[in-house]
Amino acid sequence: MIPSDIDTRAPVVSRHGAVIAAPIEVLWRLHTDVDAWPTWQPDIEHARLDGSFAPGSTFSWHTGGLDIESTIYRVEPGRQTLWGGPAHGIVGIHSWTFTPVEGGTRVDTAESWSGEPIEANVEAMQAALDGSLVAWLGHLDSAGKEVSSQTGG
Repeated sequence: MIPSDIDTRAPVVSRHGAVIAAPIEVLWRLHTDVDAWPTWQPDIEHARLDGSFAPGSTFSWHTGGLDIESTIYRVEPGRQTLWGGPAHGIVGIHSWTFTPVEGGTRVDTAESWSGEPIEANVEAMQAALDGSLVAWLGHLDSAGKEVSSQTGG
């Protein structure tokens, strides 16, 4: 079954957002160019998209000491993505939403984690996921502003 959203009943759920002073087009391009993630997201050591950024496509990436293979479940171009999959006993589902606002773009991200490794230490895993999403938003903010200043966008 293909998820339609994160698993709100999972033991670990994290939601974070930020307004980024960059156009939605710039942030969307950074977000969907999976192969380039390591150039602006230092927590990701490598990433490779198989095919186009579209539902059913997969991408492999390495972060936090884990090799992950994710499947793209939903793409609303310029607006929202949802991907997920299993990694070392953890089932993660991750959503991103982009909304134009005055002065930039509101970016909201939410992720759920379930599975035995999560249930073994929910508190530590919650802290890890919260930290990861906050860092990812911060890196997207920095990259978006840098690209915008270079392109005048």
